[in-house]
Amino acid sequence: MAVQTLPTQYAPARRAARKRLNHQAARVSGIPLIQSLFDAIPDIVLILNTERQIVFANQALRDLIHLSDRDEAVGFRPGEVLDCIHATETEGGCGTTVFCRACGALQAILGSLEGETLDNECRIILRNGDALDLQVYASPLYFDDQPFSMFLLKDISHEKRRQMLERVFFHDILNSASALRGLAEVMERAPMEDKNEVARDIAAVCDRLIDEIKSQKELSAAENNQLSVEHSLISSRPFLEELVHFYQNHDVCRSRQLYLDPDVCQTLLISDRTLLWRVLSNMVKNALEACVPGETVTLGCRLHNRHVEFWVHNPDVISETVRLQIFQRSFSTKGPGRGLGTYSIKLLGERYLRGRVSFTSSASRGTTFKIVLPLQ
Repeated sequence: MAVQTLPTQYAPARRAARKRLNHQAARVSGIPLIQSLFDAIPDIVLILNTERQIVFANQALRDLIHLSDRDEAVGFRPGEVLDCIHATETEGGCGTTVFCRACGALQAILGSLEGETLDNECRIILRNGDALDLQVYASPLYFDDQPFSMFLLKDISHEKRRQMLERVFFHDILNSASALRGLAEVMERAPMEDKNEVARDIAAVCDRLIDEIKSQKELSAAENNQLSVEHSLISSRPFLEELVHFYQNHDVCRSRQLYLDPDVCQTLLISDRTLLWRVLSNMVKNALEACVPGETVTLGCRLHNRHVEFWVHNPDVISETVRLQIFQRSFSTKGPGRGLGTYSIKLLGERYLRGRVSFTSSASRGTTFKIVLPLQ
């Protein structure tokens, strides 16, 4: 008999009564050889009841979350033991937030409890700021005529990370290299009086090429906890003016407008100039790419309670599906292997700059990305 009815925004929040849960765990664990067989599998194997609670976990999970007793995970849901950032946002726990609608793991579990065998990918952001990419498998099981889900999780984070970095890196480098080649051909044919202007264009493309290489290097170091932070004094208005000038001469701004908000505040803050440039640069670039020709992106900042809030606005609206996944490493609206920008904004802005990254999006007000930083 299930107890306690809780509100939910997606999957049922109810949990099994403790007596029933303990009986299920004992019944499953008592099946001959099940412990030794599943402990021999290097990936995580869980058996879940109809309330999506763990009634069995193999050694791989116990090693991952450092459990001393094999029954410590019993009663929890997968997102709760893995420390998913959304698992504690509601009283109902894992599976009950609006973000859970886009969770590949939950979709697989729910399908298996309905009799399907499913294979999905799942991206989880952990509460410590790390991210997990998982291959998940779920298939139906029956014990004592009761339905259960056998749920397997394989960590593919390193593989996905390598693929994403390689694809983004090669895509951006090839674009810049192609532009460089084109300008070199133009220079070869240009009359002498125009060669200086073409040379300036070549220098600008070279600067972007170097910037793209640095960006990938920084992101790789950030994910490996090897990125060093160098604090310096930053003047907010000149910093934003420089950023606007840089992107006004960038290809991504062609046929679009980029303005600095007239009410931008002038303040001093202590932060890492390079990383803050990278965060705001990604916000601006994403905003410009979201616009159609003729639309405007606005950049600004304001003071609030000893903090400074930098923001970037564009008139586009982000769909609910994208909103639910936008800060995940592998998610992109730009095609396979694209779109690490929003993920790096979150990673650099919160883990290294000690800020808070967020966004709002609606049809009436457009989309605004923000980072709030302490002044010191």
